[in-house]
This record gives sequence, structure tokens and C-alpha cells, in this order.
Amino acid sequence: MNPKNKILFAGDPHGDFNPLIAAVHRYKPEAVVLLGDYDLEMPLETYLHDIIGLTQIWWIAGNHDFETPCKHKHLFHSALADKGLHLKVTEIAGVRIAGLGGIFLGRVWYPPQQPKWLNKQHYLHSQHTNTLSLKYKGAIWHDEFEALKTLKADILVTHEAPGAHRHGFDVISELAVAMGVKNIFHGHLHENYAGTIKNNIKVFGVANRNVANLSGNTLRHES
Repeated sequence: MNPKNKILFAGDPHGDFNPLIAAVHRYKPEAVVLLGDYDLEMPLETYLHDIIGLTQIWWIAGNHDFETPCKHKHLFHSALADKGLHLKVTEIAGVRIAGLGGIFLGRVWYPPQQPKWLNKQHYLHSQHTNTLSLKYKGAIWHDEFEALKTLKADILVTHEAPGAHRHGFDVISELAVAMGVKNIFHGHLHENYAGTIKNNIKVFGVANRNVANLSGNTLRHES
């Protein structure tokens, strides 16, 4: 196996997992990382039953995964619920991968503006409730983001884009620098591209229904 194919990164499937499944059968990676926006009408494992047992499956959530209670349940209460990478570092196929799911939400925090709330508890107290709505659950919260900065990783996977993209966020670039990562892979913007940010960190956008390897090369058309 080409060592660059030992981990594959899947851009937003939006309900179509066939390109990823085909890539796993062809390239036989040790692991795959899904970059969000699944639009699940059934539990995640139902879509991926052909490759469960063939490779490790890991994921972060995108904004679509908080759109409805069903989409949320089919991800966060699926048989793969424990494979989420959000806000932690996990060693996968010998590589330390950090995850940041969700999106920046103006009513919570939309950089470079200051955050509206110190943390979820601050928000909930102001609303006199104990429950976050799905939209707020899918937001990136400033205190959790700052805590992630204290960890170290080789790769950062995000749904939102860093500053290398015209619609990206410089704070994600700053996060990558703080964590000492070498590469960032992200989805959300439905675009394949490669860029570079500070400290020579490589950024790879993976388009919807596309699959990229550790070099950032798109494998969809070969699969």
C-alpha cells in the first residue's frame, strides 16, 4: 500500500457515500476520516456497512448534521458515535489527528468578532434553560476552541476552512500553529484546493463527495 493512502479524508457526502466506499475497496486504507455534512436519513453505519471491518472510520460533524433531530440522532446516536474526533486528539494509523467540527455562528462567535458568550453555561444561564438547541450545539464555542489549542497533533481536520481560503478563518490557522500540526484537511466549501499558511502548514480542501489522501491528492476519479 502507498503510505500516503493509509488515511483517506472524505469531503461532505451529503447522503452519497459511494465514492468513499469505492476508494476504501481500491486503496485499502487503515483509516478514513469524514469531514462532516452527512445528511443522514438512516444511522451512519447503515450507509457504511460495506466498509465496516475493512478500515477504521472516524468523523467530525458539519452544520447539516445539526439541521434536524433525525440527522443529529443518526450521527450522534449511531453505532459509530464513539468515533467522533471533535475537540480532542486521537492517534489514528500512527498519526495524531485533532478534530474541530461544527461552524462559526454569529450569535455565538464569528471571528474576528469577539465571542458573545464565555461558554455554554454562560449562554444557558442567560436564557434560563438547561438545554442547547441543535443550532447552538453545532456552533464552535470560544472556550472549547481555546482548550483545543493546548493540545499537540500532526493533522487538524475541520469543517470550517482556515485562512488559506477566501471564506476561511484566520483563527483556525492560529489554532493549527498553536497545535504544531503539519496539515489541515477541511470540507464545507465543496472545493478541492491546496494552500499554505504560516509555519509552512499545508491546507487541503476536500470537495463534496471527493476523497483525498495524506498528500492532499484527490482520489475520486481513480476510485
